[in-house]
Amino acid sequence: MTERIAPSRTEAQQRVDDIHAFRNEFARLADDGVLRLDAAQQAALEKHHERLLAEFALLFDVDRDSRAKQLSLGMRVASFLGALALAASVFFLFYQFWGHFGETAQVAILIASSLASFGLTIWLQGRDATGYFTKLAALVAFACFVLNITMLGQIFNITPSDKALLPWAAMAFLLAYTCDLRLLLAAGICCVIAWVQARVGTWHGVYWLHAGERPENFFPVAALLFAFPLLVTHRRFPGFAPLYRIFGLLCLFIPMLILSHWGQASHLDLDHGLIEGGYQVAGFVAATLVIWLGARRGWPETVNTGIVFFVIFLYTKFYQWWWEIMPKYLFFLIVGLTAVLILVILKRLRRTFRPSAGEGAP
Repeated sequence: MTERIAPSRTEAQQRVDDIHAFRNEFARLADDGVLRLDAAQQAALEKHHERLLAEFALLFDVDRDSRAKQLSLGMRVASFLGALALAASVFFLFYQFWGHFGETAQVAILIASSLASFGLTIWLQGRDATGYFTKLAALVAFACFVLNITMLGQIFNITPSDKALLPWAAMAFLLAYTCDLRLLLAAGICCVIAWVQARVGTWHGVYWLHAGERPENFFPVAALLFAFPLLVTHRRFPGFAPLYRIFGLLCLFIPMLILSHWGQASHLDLDHGLIEGGYQVAGFVAATLVIWLGARRGWPETVNTGIVFFVIFLYTKFYQWWWEIMPKYLFFLIVGLTAVLILVILKRLRRTFRPSAGEGAP
């Protein structure tokens, strides 16, 4: 018999929601006379569900009803705003009194603040069932670490470099995977994006701070981010894989959108009009493939991202073609009819991927 793996808080909350959904549907089936259990089976089922709910509430402080879920949303907002406020407080506190300390004291304060905030995060992580205080401390710890690297560079007059992005990313990923915090995962991904595009830019002889002026520098990291969840499983972190895919697609589509209107930013030594036209076509093709792949694999965030950029590419072309020469009522009529056409196509696509009778959903 295989040992059951302990769920994460996200998985526990999903299980609680599934239990409530099952109870509601079972009640409807019983009212319709489709499915009924005898008294012993009903009691065993209720006992099992209550045991699970009590266990999850004890271990993870999950939301057991809709009112608790609404309060949890407020707690998440308060935790996020509190973390931003505390991080800003640390930043301005350092700069307010920084000149009053000697060099040795400055280094000691920076190291101590980073270690103390990180230690507080680890200490809370084992004691905070809700996770809100842990996430707040983790965001402050990351802010202290970023401030640490930045100000140590200023103290010792180190030339700014993109290499600082690597320890920032490592710290963000460490805290994100330790505390199951998607906001810090996004911060780590942003650091990786900045570092990779800076490296690609320097390989082409561009100073790292100006590497972002060449949008094609983002294509390698786009492929890396999109493929990473396929190579590394994230079953214990349900929200992480979609975040990687979203950032990967953003690093693909945003540069394509820029290059479709600004061909001179390309590395390609071709006519600017040809470059812009090529990226316009590539944008439509890539968006279509992304929508198809997302629908095929059951990735709703991929489908939605593909649809958004397909519409953006389409409407920007409409604007280029017809805004100046067409009556405005006719222009918006065409835009509206195009939206209807997109709805029809997506409806047909949804039917294509709908499971047949007797087949489970993907």
